[in-house]
Amino acid sequence: MSVITTAAIAKALYPGVRTWYGQKYNEYPEEWSDIFKRETSGRAWEEEVGLTGFGLFGQKNEGAGITFDEMSQAFITRYNMVVWGLGFIITREMIEDNLYKEIALKRAGALAFSARQTKEIIGANIINRGFTAGYVGGDGVTFFNASHPNKSGGTPWSNTPATPADMSEAALEQACVDIANFKTDRGLKIAIRPQKIIIPPDLEFDTIRVLQSTLQASTANNALNAIKASGKIPGGYKVNHYLTDVNQWTILTDCPEGLKYFERRKDDFEMENDFSTENIRMKSTFRGAFGWTDPRCAYSSPGA
Repeated sequence: MSVITTAAIAKALYPGVRTWYGQKYNEYPEEWSDIFKRETSGRAWEEEVGLTGFGLFGQKNEGAGITFDEMSQAFITRYNMVVWGLGFIITREMIEDNLYKEIALKRAGALAFSARQTKEIIGANIINRGFTAGYVGGDGVTFFNASHPNKSGGTPWSNTPATPADMSEAALEQACVDIANFKTDRGLKIAIRPQKIIIPPDLEFDTIRVLQSTLQASTANNALNAIKASGKIPGGYKVNHYLTDVNQWTILTDCPEGLKYFERRKDDFEMENDFSTENIRMKSTFRGAFGWTDPRCAYSSPGA
């Protein structure tokens, strides 16, 4: 068990230190909330259950009976509430002999900084691992997959391009077409539309050119930029600094039950004194679960 002693920060015992650095820096604004809908939870886990819905009407001939369909339970997504935490222990002597009050004040801030960074990374990993085997959703396959199964059978569906593509005007146009062709588990068409693009910093300038050029980007064609002209992606783009694949781009849709963060316990900070050692122990924890319910909430390409 690590303990912060006078030896750990020996310079704090002597005068002459002009400034201390490295505990806290400016932060990017909260980014996970650009991706996930925040929900609250009062349970150890939350389950969200799909339903297959009904199929198409059949023709009823005169005097003949009507066809009766059935609705059944589809895929189940479980959000397990996980506790995340970190703390530090500091000796009483370190507190007594420390000549610099700002060090003590910055420790709690540094812990809060770590908590926020942890939440950002956990959230971003839902996208980072979207193509990684072993990280599966309620339907038993990865988040971004060319063969999402239908509970009622039939042709699997895809929320990734048939051929992985880099960020480009053509790739986004095809993505919008693919999203427009999403269907229910029973094969009925549904109106799911693109909302915004989530990208790493490396793709920001390419994305600006694709989304905001009046004419087609990087060509000599005197033709409209169809994506901008049609307003197909009304939310524009959001940069997420915690994405690890510099080529991956992801479109979030308006699917009603999609990416979620269930908050079981908000960030909290606690402190206690140990009677025997006289050490002070401080800790911060939060509890929750990031995940996705309906994979129709997103469409992603890992890049070519």
